[in-house]
Amino acid sequence: MKVLLVATVQSHIAQFHRPLANMLHEHGAEVHVAARDNLSEKNGLSLSFADKVFDVCFSRSPKSKDNIKAYKQLKQIIDDGNYDVVHCNTPMGGIIARLAARKARKKGTKVYYTAHGFHFYKGARIRNWILFYPIEKFFAKHYTDKLITITKEDYELASRKFKTDVRHMHGVGANSEKYYYMGACEKMNLRNDYGFSQDEKIILCVGELNKNKNQHTLINSFAELKKQIPESILLLAGNGPEDMNLRALAEKNNISDSVIFLGYTLDLNNYLNISDLAVSISFREGLPFNIIEAMLCKVPVVASHNRGHHDLIENGVNGILVSPTDLGEITAAMVSVLGDNKKREAMVNAAWERVGKYTDKSAEKKLEEIYFS
Repeated sequence: MKVLLVATVQSHIAQFHRPLANMLHEHGAEVHVAARDNLSEKNGLSLSFADKVFDVCFSRSPKSKDNIKAYKQLKQIIDDGNYDVVHCNTPMGGIIARLAARKARKKGTKVYYTAHGFHFYKGARIRNWILFYPIEKFFAKHYTDKLITITKEDYELASRKFKTDVRHMHGVGANSEKYYYMGACEKMNLRNDYGFSQDEKIILCVGELNKNKNQHTLINSFAELKKQIPESILLLAGNGPEDMNLRALAEKNNISDSVIFLGYTLDLNNYLNISDLAVSISFREGLPFNIIEAMLCKVPVVASHNRGHHDLIENGVNGILVSPTDLGEITAAMVSVLGDNKKREAMVNAAWERVGKYTDKSAEKKLEEIYFS
């Protein structure tokens, strides 16, 4: 068996599809990757699990002329590759790959598409429904053999409205060997190694620094939190276009010394284990790794109301859900978790019981079923 994994950028495949590659290799398959090479921006991510990697000049912008060139490159790769399966991901990668695979599909190549979160969802702008919904519906019917969804909302919509084989899985599999709960002594030593005191209250937010991830609101909320918990520290893990704006906002709020920009880091397991709270107040999510990884490390979570977070969090049971725009509600939720050890313990235990189905081992079993059953 020969499989081509396609996405807009190589970091997407490196971050999210190792469980798929592992499962395919266990079945003797050859795994190739086609995506734009952006790994130098991602501080250590690699595609060591791929048997062959093609650098394709995808752009995330539908308006970019680079995507015309990317289509031609990808069509040549698919036509020459004699693949059994072309498995595509990300909006532009998914559209271009399915168009490029039309000829191969007529010769027997199967085309799978993993939707990591449709742009149309409950509460999305009407513009998103008008633009993206008919495109995905058309492509599902005419160019897709299997559509894989990772959120309940997407699955329920696609299985009712789209004419293709729709499958559902609980995410693409968080790394359960890397993300785990450390003992109290190990966590204490780790804090010392990173230069934090045992008394500081550490809040961690993981995600690309962009407007959707909404770190602006978090920084403003954290400024209010500092008035109640002066020993609190905010760690922002990730890079992105809003970096300088966020630094300026922290300075404006006079909290620059308490907001630490970690950049893109591969040590998230360590930073989670020294943290007292994980926060994500993004506007839109598919099924976010950062929440799953926090749960695996037994770190309590405050997150915003959105589709992906709703799949993972039962409000007040294994986390707290807040409005992404309500500063008072966000601040109050963070204060309540940081100040109540019993609440923290109850939430992380409930999260631990639920998180197993979102791990890499669970994902490999589901992917094996999708590919070979």
